[in-house]
Amino acid sequence: MSLALATLLFEWKRYSAAMVALAFSGLLILAQVGMFTGIVQAATATIDRSRADIMVLAPKNESMINAGPDSLPERVEPLLYLNPQVAEVESLDGDGARWVNTPAPGKKAVTTYVNTFDVDPRPGSVTLPTDFPESIRLALMEPYAVVIDKTALPRLGTSLGATASLSGKTVHVRGVLENYPNVDQPSVYMSRDTMHLLGMGAKGGKTGPLMVRLRDPTQARQVVEQLNKVSGGLYRAWTREDLSKANESALMGEQIIGIFLGFSLFLGLLIGVGITSQTLRGAILASIKEFASLRALGVSMGSLSRIVLELALWVGVAGLLATALFTFGVYMLGQSLGMPMGFPMPWIITVTVLLLVISVLSGLFSLGVLKRSQPADLLR
Repeated sequence: MSLALATLLFEWKRYSAAMVALAFSGLLILAQVGMFTGIVQAATATIDRSRADIMVLAPKNESMINAGPDSLPERVEPLLYLNPQVAEVESLDGDGARWVNTPAPGKKAVTTYVNTFDVDPRPGSVTLPTDFPESIRLALMEPYAVVIDKTALPRLGTSLGATASLSGKTVHVRGVLENYPNVDQPSVYMSRDTMHLLGMGAKGGKTGPLMVRLRDPTQARQVVEQLNKVSGGLYRAWTREDLSKANESALMGEQIIGIFLGFSLFLGLLIGVGITSQTLRGAILASIKEFASLRALGVSMGSLSRIVLELALWVGVAGLLATALFTFGVYMLGQSLGMPMGFPMPWIITVTVLLLVISVLSGLFSLGVLKRSQPADLLR
C-alpha cells in the first residue's frame, strides 16, 4: 500500500470535506443530465420498448424531439414492403387532447391536456411494447378503453375503473402502467381503433413515424442503408439504437439545456477546485511535521510532490465513489416520485474525467505548502 493511500485511510476525516465537495460537484451535473435524459426516455418509451428493429421518420427529422408526429405520406408504408427483409410495418400515431375527469363527490374536476398514443393490441404487434402485460393488452381491446401510468393518476384525478372525458367523448381507465411516467404532460395510451373512435390520429394523408420489424433483426443496419438508398427523399430510416442516441443528443443540444449543463460544469469545476484545494492545503499543513521528517530522512521535494499528487488522486477516486452513491440515492428518490432518470455513458465518463481533473488541479495548487516542510522546524 502506498504512503498516500495509507495517509488517506488513516486520516480520512481531514479529507472528508474534499470528498464531499467532489461528490456534490458530480451530482450537480449528473442529476440534471439524468432528469433531461429521463424526459426523452419517457417520451419515447413506446419506441424503445417496442418490437421494431427500424424506425422511419420524415427525411428532414434528425430525431423525434420537436418533430411533427404526422409528417410522413401514407404511401411510404407499402413501399417499405418492397425490401424482402421487411416483415411488418405499422405507424405510431400520436395526438393531444383535452382531458376532463369524473370527480368524486365533493371533489373538483381536473381539466388538462394530455398526450395520446395508439398501440395495436394484437399479440406480438410491432407497436405493442414488450413490457405491456397480457392484462393491459386485453384491456386495450375494449372500445374507448385507455391505460395510464400510475404516476399520472393523481395529476389526472382518476383511478382504475373510473371514467373521463377525452376529446369530448367518454373513455374508461381499464389499466395502470408502470415505468411510463412523463414529467411534462401526462400520457394516455389506447388502441388504434379507440383513437379513431375519438377522432384523433393520422389525418390528411399523413401518418406518424413508422415502426418496422425485420425477418432477421441482425440485418437492421444493412436494411437501413438499403431503404435510405431507395427512399427518393420521401423518408429516412433509422435503427432503433441510433434513433435513441439522436433523441438524447437533440435534447442535450437544446439551447436552454446546453446553458444549464454548461453552467453546471463551470460551477462544478469552480466549487470542486476551490473547496478541494483548500481542504488539501489544510490537511497537508496539519501534517507538515511529518513531511519535514521525510525531508530530514533525505526524501526529495520531487518525491514529496508526487506523494501529494497521488493523495489528491485518491481523494478524487473517493469522491467518485461518493458521487455514485449520492447519484443512486437521487435516482431512487426520482423513481419513488415518478420522475424518470437516465445516465448516458458519455456523460458518466465526462463527469469521471472532470472530477479526476479537479482533484489533480487541487493537488497542484497545494504543492506550495510543502515549502514550509523544513527539517529545521523539527527543532522548534
